[in-house]
Amino acid sequence: MKKIGSKKFVIPAVACLAVILFLCYYFFLTPMTAKSESRFVYIDQDDNIDSVYAKLDTIATHHSLSGFKTLVRHSSYADHIRSGRYEIEKGNSAFTVFRKLKNGMQSSLRLTIPSVRTADRLAGILSRKLMADSLSIYKALTDSATCARYGYTPETMLCMFIPNTYEVYWNTSVDKLLDKMNKENKKFWNFERTKKAEAMGFTKEEVITLASIVDEETANDAEKPMVAGMYYNRIKTGMPLQADPTIKFALKDFEIRRIYHNMLNVNSPYNTYKNIGLPPGPIRIPTVAGIDAVLNHVHHNYLYMCAKEDFSGTHNFAETYEEHLQNAAKYSKALNERGIK
Repeated sequence: MKKIGSKKFVIPAVACLAVILFLCYYFFLTPMTAKSESRFVYIDQDDNIDSVYAKLDTIATHHSLSGFKTLVRHSSYADHIRSGRYEIEKGNSAFTVFRKLKNGMQSSLRLTIPSVRTADRLAGILSRKLMADSLSIYKALTDSATCARYGYTPETMLCMFIPNTYEVYWNTSVDKLLDKMNKENKKFWNFERTKKAEAMGFTKEEVITLASIVDEETANDAEKPMVAGMYYNRIKTGMPLQADPTIKFALKDFEIRRIYHNMLNVNSPYNTYKNIGLPPGPIRIPTVAGIDAVLNHVHHNYLYMCAKEDFSGTHNFAETYEEHLQNAAKYSKALNERGIK
């Protein structure tokens, strides 16, 4: 009789246990999202638990979100929310997601530094990839004290950014971002590049500045060392650079397709028609190809260049001003024929 009585309790107990295990599995261990690809949740510094729930609600199944909320109620997560970019991978359960968010196990992202012309444009692009807003990034890039901490001025600060792709965290602070860019800059300027700059009599910032002009002059990587060599010759002989892209930068009008004589009088330290030598800083973040073109410039005797009249994006080079005028006349004729103002 005792065995029969004990079975009456065992069977319901096992059934209850099975139900409990099933519910635990259903709410806590089944995939949180039904999507076949990974999804990302971005938790901001000012998020509270309700806004976290709202963000998860867009990707989570109803029962897994309930499981997540249950885990939150029995933890301190609601009072210690960590910002970050969290990957919800296919098959991740509510428990796995909860552990990621609670422990700050965020995923990094690939941040590409673009070859842009101005600090405000760089700040805008970076803010679209990072938690930091564009204003805070821009202020750091243009603040004299911040720039000086890394050995730059507001005019040369863009020299620190080497256009490449880097692994960073979405919620990295502006200071940590600048620290990383400074570290990457030092890695870029290896022994070989540093020695080549010294052999030219240039600082790293001067190389970057000249490279920015070369990049603006031509998109043809094969021609860049020739262009760099021509500008280097002008610097060595004390000639003004007379680089049209610096006029566009001085006028802050990058849509200009044709430089006219009256534009050359703009009062700006970036006007290389009026000022001898390099401008005070780069007119864009140059490409790696542009930087290496300056460091490996072609040694020749050309002092002049003019865009080719076939609009191929390359240039006719000249040693004398007379020859240059002939090239300029051909290009001007081609512009007029195409109605380019």
